[in-house]
Amino acid sequence: MADVDLDASGRFTHCVVDHCDPQTAAKMNVNRGTRAVAFLGSIGSVLALLMAAAAPCCLPIFAAFAGVIGLTALGLNEQFVLYAVQGFALVAFAGLVFSVSRHRQFGPLIIGGIATAALLYSFHVRFSALLIYLGLGGLCVASIWNYLLSGRCKGSGVRVILRSVITCPKCGHRAEETMPTNACLFFYECSRCSAKLKPKSGDCCVFCSYGSVRCPPVQCGGACCM
Repeated sequence: MADVDLDASGRFTHCVVDHCDPQTAAKMNVNRGTRAVAFLGSIGSVLALLMAAAAPCCLPIFAAFAGVIGLTALGLNEQFVLYAVQGFALVAFAGLVFSVSRHRQFGPLIIGGIATAALLYSFHVRFSALLIYLGLGGLCVASIWNYLLSGRCKGSGVRVILRSVITCPKCGHRAEETMPTNACLFFYECSRCSAKLKPKSGDCCVFCSYGSVRCPPVQCGGACCM
């Protein structure tokens, strides 16, 4: 049996990665990796913009901005800077790809893909400062849009239900519980028969499998809360 952490009621249990069954632990690690990549992607466009500003000779519009923030004083190699712009653009695009798996909205990914393609075309096929400006601008727009989608439940007025009635499939006992907004509950112990419930295949938590209301992230339109 997997080791768990109980809350004050003694019934809610959080899965500890080191002691979960291999399938559950692998799922948790994959989703944590997805969140990390998505976070890196959110800052990738900003870093690409900063790197572009460090090459004012190729992109003169950024010259004044680079001087103000002191990038020109770094004396970065121009070739290194141009490769860095492409690298951070790809990081930003990867973050958009992984974010789609969470909020299921493809708009930012499409814009980010077009912007990244424009940058790569300009650097490797035919150089165009205008395309670079448009590509960097598109990545910034896509990243902002992606950020707003990720946090839409906090500021869009979506009413999230936090109470759910869990029905034990073993004995039929029903208990109303408060769902956490920042974590998945992988295990739940029935207060009547002591059965330890775990999510069904395809579900992210016990509320999505046995509750009368699915978990808050799913209510907001996300794939799951992991």
